[in-house]
Amino acid sequence: MLDHYQIQLTRMLESEQYGEAKNLLRFLLQCRGEDERHYEEWGSLLTWLEMAFPGSEDAAMPTGADNEAGESEESFREQLLNPPEQDEAYIKQVLYIMEHHPMIDQQILALERAAYIHSQEVDQVMLDWLSSGKTIHPVVQFKALQCLKKREISGMVMLDRMGEKVELDIEATPLALDDFPQPVIRILERVEAVTEADDPTLPHFARELWKESLQFLYGTSAYQWMQREDDETVDSYAAALHLTLLLTVYGSANDDDIREAYGITEPLRFRYEQACRTLRQVAAMQQSTEDDHQP
Repeated sequence: MLDHYQIQLTRMLESEQYGEAKNLLRFLLQCRGEDERHYEEWGSLLTWLEMAFPGSEDAAMPTGADNEAGESEESFREQLLNPPEQDEAYIKQVLYIMEHHPMIDQQILALERAAYIHSQEVDQVMLDWLSSGKTIHPVVQFKALQCLKKREISGMVMLDRMGEKVELDIEATPLALDDFPQPVIRILERVEAVTEADDPTLPHFARELWKESLQFLYGTSAYQWMQREDDETVDSYAAALHLTLLLTVYGSANDDDIREAYGITEPLRFRYEQACRTLRQVAAMQQSTEDDHQP
């Protein structure tokens, strides 16, 4: 895939498509898992292009008569992930990276590309891989479920997630945060309302942390538990999310103040501590993943 992008970049520069080249470089800088020297090269080239050709943004979108200057970055990303030529070698490369690459960022990128592959063999390969019993990172599993849903695959799949055996309906997989059940959204909204007064930036970080946590927990017993409609469950998980948020952003938190803010009385203490333990497990797995992939 790296070779594919480098060839695209070279062609853009040779044809003086500087706006497109800048967009491609920004996309590459968002992808993780490559050698650090590549990011340095891309960053230096992007800086030079922005200085040398500051007025080239109107040409920044992919070629085509019907492309307008206001076309979204998401559309550009989709065109990068969905090349017009998808021969057998390309498909095998995407599937091999999906199954075997040691960097989860690269596996996720392969899954994003797999969503656009025009071949039915991808569906069965993905289903066999997911149900094979091999150790697959929970976030990669979740992204694979999203990929299958985008490919309009239906049915149930049995997975090992966070130490549990779970059976999941592919069609029910949320594609965005707003697709999750309302009690799950209420937990986040509760935290956003409480944190906004203290620090206007915290609601944003809370949303990102919750999205990441849900990718780990989707389908597990903890996920089923947080879907209860009662306020006590929402408060318990919201308080746990708030605690985890402060520990993540500031490195410290006052447990007593958080429990008071969410009305965590002694009868709710056990539920709250269970929720904290669940989110600590997620945080530990995230940290472990980051440590494993430090350059």
